[in-house]
Amino acid sequence: MEQIRKLEFYKTYFFEFFESLELKVKEKIDFGLYLLQYVKQVPSKHIGSTQEKNLFYLRVKQESNIYRIFFCYDEDKIVVIMNGFTKKAQKTPSKEIDKAISIKKQYFDEK
Repeated sequence: MEQIRKLEFYKTYFFEFFESLELKVKEKIDFGLYLLQYVKQVPSKHIGSTQEKNLFYLRVKQESNIYRIFFCYDEDKIVVIMNGFTKKAQKTPSKEIDKAISIKKQYFDEK
Protein backbone atom coordinates (compact mmCIF):
# COMPACT_ATOMS: atom_id res chain seq x y z
CA MET A 1 0.00 0.00 0.00
CA GLU A 2 1.28 3.44 -0.93
CA GLN A 3 1.93 5.99 1.77
CA ILE A 4 -0.38 8.99 1.33
CA ARG A 5 0.79 11.18 4.21
CA LYS A 6 4.00 11.52 6.14
CA LEU A 7 3.80 11.68 9.95
CA GLU A 8 5.93 14.14 11.84
CA PHE A 9 6.10 13.97 15.62
CA TYR A 10 6.58 17.43 17.06
CA LYS A 11 9.06 17.45 19.95
CA THR A 12 8.46 14.75 22.59
CA TYR A 13 4.87 15.47 23.64
CA PHE A 14 3.39 12.41 21.96
CA PHE A 15 6.15 10.00 23.01
CA GLU A 16 5.94 11.03 26.67
CA PHE A 17 2.23 10.17 26.59
CA PHE A 18 2.68 7.01 24.49
CA GLU A 19 5.34 5.51 26.77
CA SER A 20 2.98 5.64 29.75
CA LEU A 21 0.36 3.42 28.06
CA GLU A 22 -0.32 -0.31 28.15
CA LEU A 23 0.67 -2.46 25.17
CA LYS A 24 -2.92 -2.98 23.90
CA VAL A 25 -3.50 0.79 23.82
CA LYS A 26 -0.17 1.35 22.05
CA GLU A 27 -1.18 -1.19 19.40
CA LYS A 28 -4.48 0.60 18.80
CA ILE A 29 -2.73 3.96 18.54
CA ASP A 30 -0.23 2.45 16.09
CA PHE A 31 -3.18 1.27 13.98
CA GLY A 32 -4.67 4.77 14.02
CA LEU A 33 -1.34 6.27 12.97
CA TYR A 34 -1.16 3.69 10.17
CA LEU A 35 -4.59 4.83 8.95
CA LEU A 36 -3.42 8.46 8.91
CA GLN A 37 -0.46 7.46 6.74
CA TYR A 38 -2.04 5.02 4.30
CA VAL A 39 -5.80 5.57 4.05
CA LYS A 40 -6.99 8.42 1.85
CA GLN A 41 -10.25 8.95 3.77
CA VAL A 42 -9.85 7.84 7.37
CA PRO A 43 -13.22 6.69 8.78
CA SER A 44 -14.81 9.17 11.19
CA LYS A 45 -14.88 6.57 13.96
CA HIS A 46 -11.07 6.95 14.12
CA ILE A 47 -10.68 10.73 13.85
CA GLY A 48 -12.58 13.83 14.92
CA SER A 49 -12.23 17.56 14.60
CA THR A 50 -12.25 20.36 17.10
CA GLN A 51 -13.78 23.80 16.63
CA GLU A 52 -10.24 25.12 16.21
CA LYS A 53 -9.11 25.45 12.59
CA ASN A 54 -6.76 22.64 11.48
CA LEU A 55 -6.84 20.78 14.80
CA PHE A 56 -8.00 17.18 14.79
CA TYR A 57 -7.70 14.16 17.04
CA LEU A 58 -7.23 10.44 16.71
CA ARG A 59 -9.79 8.45 18.72
CA VAL A 60 -8.72 5.31 20.54
CA LYS A 61 -10.88 3.24 22.84
CA GLN A 62 -9.62 0.34 24.93
CA GLU A 63 -12.22 -1.26 27.18
CA SER A 64 -13.76 1.63 29.14
CA ASN A 65 -10.82 4.00 28.57
CA ILE A 66 -10.81 6.61 25.83
CA TYR A 67 -7.67 8.28 24.47
CA ARG A 68 -7.16 11.25 22.17
CA ILE A 69 -4.07 12.23 20.20
CA PHE A 70 -4.14 15.70 18.66
CA PHE A 71 -2.76 16.38 15.21
CA CYS A 72 -2.86 18.97 12.46
CA TYR A 73 -2.00 19.03 8.78
CA ASP A 74 0.93 20.83 7.26
CA GLU A 75 0.65 21.27 3.48
CA ASP A 76 -1.92 18.43 3.20
CA LYS A 77 0.74 15.69 3.05
CA ILE A 78 2.30 15.91 6.50
CA VAL A 79 0.41 15.10 9.66
CA VAL A 80 1.98 16.72 12.71
CA ILE A 81 1.36 14.55 15.78
CA MET A 82 1.17 16.55 18.98
CA ASN A 83 0.02 15.72 22.50
CA GLY A 84 -2.26 12.96 23.74
CA PHE A 85 -4.34 12.40 26.85
CA THR A 86 -6.73 9.99 28.53
CA LYS A 87 -10.27 11.28 28.21
CA LYS A 88 -12.14 11.07 31.50
CA ALA A 89 -15.26 13.16 30.78
CA GLN A 90 -17.88 13.26 28.05
CA LYS A 91 -16.52 16.54 26.69
CA THR A 92 -12.86 17.05 25.78
CA PRO A 93 -11.34 19.24 28.51
CA SER A 94 -10.64 22.77 27.30
CA LYS A 95 -7.19 22.70 28.95
CA GLU A 96 -6.20 19.80 26.65
CA ILE A 97 -7.49 21.65 23.58
CA ASP A 98 -5.67 24.81 24.71
CA LYS A 99 -2.46 22.81 25.13
CA ALA A 100 -2.83 21.39 21.60
CA ILE A 101 -3.50 24.87 20.19
CA SER A 102 -0.37 26.16 21.92
CA ILE A 103 1.74 23.27 20.57
CA LYS A 104 0.37 23.79 17.05
CA LYS A 105 1.25 27.49 17.26
CA GLN A 106 4.80 26.65 18.43
CA TYR A 107 5.21 24.25 15.51
CA PHE A 108 4.15 26.76 12.86
CA ASP A 109 6.11 29.61 14.51
CA GLU A 110 9.31 27.51 14.42
CA LYS A 111 8.80 26.41 10.85
